[in-house]
Amino acid sequence: MTTPVALVTGASRGIGKAIAIHLARAGYDVAILARTINDGEAREHSSTVARSDVSALPGSLATTAALIRAEQRAALVVSGDLLDRASIGAAAATVLERMGRVDVLVNNGRYVGPGHMDRFRDTPTDLLDAHLEANVMAPLVLTRLVLPQMIERGDGLIANVTSGVAWMEPTAPAGEGGWGLGYAISKGALHRVAGVLHAELHPLGIACVNVEPGYVATERIAQDMARFGYDAAAGAPPDAIGAAVAWLAQAGRAHDWSGKVFDAQQVCAREQLLPGFVPVVSPG
Repeated sequence: MTTPVALVTGASRGIGKAIAIHLARAGYDVAILARTINDGEAREHSSTVARSDVSALPGSLATTAALIRAEQRAALVVSGDLLDRASIGAAAATVLERMGRVDVLVNNGRYVGPGHMDRFRDTPTDLLDAHLEANVMAPLVLTRLVLPQMIERGDGLIANVTSGVAWMEPTAPAGEGGWGLGYAISKGALHRVAGVLHAELHPLGIACVNVEPGYVATERIAQDMARFGYDAAAGAPPDAIGAAVAWLAQAGRAHDWSGKVFDAQQVCAREQLLPGFVPVVSPG
């Protein structure tokens, strides 16, 4: 029996890391894509143009890969920058060459950097472009690259990690508990993808699902976001999202959710995928 393969972006930490590990537990070999290969690498991750922050964030693809292998599944580390289409194209080619297939694509990675928590008047236009490139165009590029072999088999799942900012209105300005325009317009655009692709691809056996994670206590929330009004202690554990996405990817369940919003926290609680888990209320 052929082992199914998942490709997860933004898998060096947080939600992507948890999804990758839970998919491994569900029997998937997992290719993981991000910029941070080894722990301690410096990357710009300040959310505002007012300051720079290149301090190391916890996590790396190397760490995630070790945890996947601890589940007795194969892990393939591929470097990729969502702002560099050539790099993600090369990454997808490597995955298909080395692992032979992609059964599940999880578009979880997103733009991290200035403009995320800046007000519109303070946000350079090129940072709005960066949000759209990383959060919308990069997932579409990857989707196009893995689709042919999914269509040939007549089966596959495209899971796009959406956000409540795609439909919610902030109750405060960016930097004071709200969010920047780049994040909102890019997640809004990505949110429209699943429904359109569902109409086109579901007859061919491909499920396209919006995964709504809700408010999650990731490493970056804990390290970076308190100054912007976000309390990591109030968030759900990333494992709740990982367990829910792994559940979605099994037993043909994704086809029931194709073109819809999959509320990961609610499903995790309903299906009792994480003992004692209770969904949290998203800020905003």
